[in-house]
Amino acid sequence: MATKIGIREVAKAAGVSVTTVSHALNDATSARVNQQTQQHVRAVARELGYAPNRLASGLRNQRSQILGLVSDEITTTPFAGAMIRGAQDAAYERGYVLMVVNSGLDSELEKREIRILQQHQVDGIVYAKMYHQGVMLPEELDGLPTVLLDAVSTDASVSSVVPDETAAAEAAVETLINAGHTRIGMINNVDDIPATHGRLAGFQNALRRHGLTPDPRHITAGVADTAGGRETAMDLLALRDRPSGLFCFSDRVAMGVYQAASALGLRIPEDVSIVGMDNLELIADALWPGLTTVALPHYEMGRWAVVRLLNDIEGPVSPAVQEKLDCPVVHRGSVGPPPL
Repeated sequence: MATKIGIREVAKAAGVSVTTVSHALNDATSARVNQQTQQHVRAVARELGYAPNRLASGLRNQRSQILGLVSDEITTTPFAGAMIRGAQDAAYERGYVLMVVNSGLDSELEKREIRILQQHQVDGIVYAKMYHQGVMLPEELDGLPTVLLDAVSTDASVSSVVPDETAAAEAAVETLINAGHTRIGMINNVDDIPATHGRLAGFQNALRRHGLTPDPRHITAGVADTAGGRETAMDLLALRDRPSGLFCFSDRVAMGVYQAASALGLRIPEDVSIVGMDNLELIADALWPGLTTVALPHYEMGRWAVVRLLNDIEGPVSPAVQEKLDCPVVHRGSVGPPPL
């Protein structure tokens, strides 16, 4: 019968005390041990096949080592994988398991799912939305450590993480300006959501910073899908003094703009340059030329939400933070110099 490897066996093999092993293998206390010793102890533990007793640890800390992620529809979106992967990676690194539930926009089902997670004695909840929006937290979350993912709340005591919509739009427009464009338009979303307002503000900020005055005729809005982008762009690109550069609310809108440009006999980027938003690779990589776009930090947001939640759980609790994460530009082939 194989001998069970415990913390004392690790300590003996590593030539250190049991206390040192305990601190080195515990993420919450590893800072008390110098990095070289940490690496040595962890290498010995791996070699011996040591596995910490998470159940015993949870009982000592009165924690289940389980987190819940409650979503509306993110598990059905193209961005779900990155967001959930970021959350899972952060949970795993701290010795926690992530349980994911999806309500499909059914509020009664959501309440039931939260109650089930509570029955599993989850230590905290990441409350996630499929796109950046304002939310009212369900009463079922009262008293349970919670962090909002891709959402904000009027409750200032709850931490949240969202993309920096304004800075993202500024980066998109700067890309067009740096290519030499001065007549720049925008196709925005008609929905009254934070992204609509933030991206318009960023568009205007970038133009003003470079002494450019936006032409009201070049700023329009439509339904934020391919058909909406196509219909809106048909009118905008048919103008005699059409914009030479165009910032689109989303990659789906940008795909509609590609279709409109083709129908009007315009070449991308020779006649009109386009920048999208989302970095939805199924679209951005498939279009020809490839779509230059701004990537939303889904993985980073998922990771940030869990790290913040665990910091609150393991304490001490610090004031809530409303975090906005940077959104990098992904350069492809849809931006060039303006036509002569």
